[in-house]
Amino acid sequence: MTRQLVRVVSLCAMGTALMAALPSAPAWAAGQNTVTVKSTRDPVDKSYRKMMRGMERFERERAFAPSATLRFQLLPRLPSTDMRGITLRIAGDSVSLPVAVDDNNFFVLPRHEQALQEDAAVLASRKTASMTWRARIETPGLPPGTRRLGDLRLECRVGKEAGLVSNSSPLFGWISDALNTPEGVCTSPDGNYLFFAERPIFAVTLRAGERVETLPFSMLYAGGDQTPDMLPFCDCQALLDRTYYVPLWDASWPDDTLVEFEYMVDAPDGVAP
Repeated sequence: MTRQLVRVVSLCAMGTALMAALPSAPAWAAGQNTVTVKSTRDPVDKSYRKMMRGMERFERERAFAPSATLRFQLLPRLPSTDMRGITLRIAGDSVSLPVAVDDNNFFVLPRHEQALQEDAAVLASRKTASMTWRARIETPGLPPGTRRLGDLRLECRVGKEAGLVSNSSPLFGWISDALNTPEGVCTSPDGNYLFFAERPIFAVTLRAGERVETLPFSMLYAGGDQTPDMLPFCDCQALLDRTYYVPLWDASWPDDTLVEFEYMVDAPDGVAP
């Protein structure tokens, strides 16, 4: 069977799986993306202290990614979420600090001692359940359409330390108490920390010198086994065709391993691959 035919068959199979998994939008989602942020804390908004701990972990474990930078990113969790014009602030009992968010919804958190003392929250101008949050650690100068495995290893540790992952169902075995630590998630084959590519992916390949390995289907599309009952609890809900796992735990792949993406669609004009 030719590669082109394999690709067509794989895309059809994935499309069928995606259509089966995607539930219809609930009635409460319509017109409910934007909210007015008040002083009252939502218990599921992100903890400023935890995000600072994530930043501190980034500094402690820079050996994974010595030349990389750390940012955070907001991503849609619901297909109906409008990701344009999101505002962000740090809110405590007496502290209210705006945080700049760029056009791609990346941001950097400043350190503020009073916000730490007040156990402040990081609040966005969208319903909490409509978005997911991720750390983004990137080494400059990589080839287009690639990530670096050491960056992803540290990204997992920082993301878990910062309390960013918002999967919330006991149906997901990898978020049991035994695995819900950075070490449990990021160093175990059962950890399954989800990453998001820039665009829908067809294949993901690891490359370290002469060693090349294409990841199996089970490491794409959140494992390919999401059901309508499970999907609402996964923060991959709106971006299922962009999700992938990598073998963070496998020390036989060095940190300098390149993670190469084959996308389903070309980049828009003027956008780097």
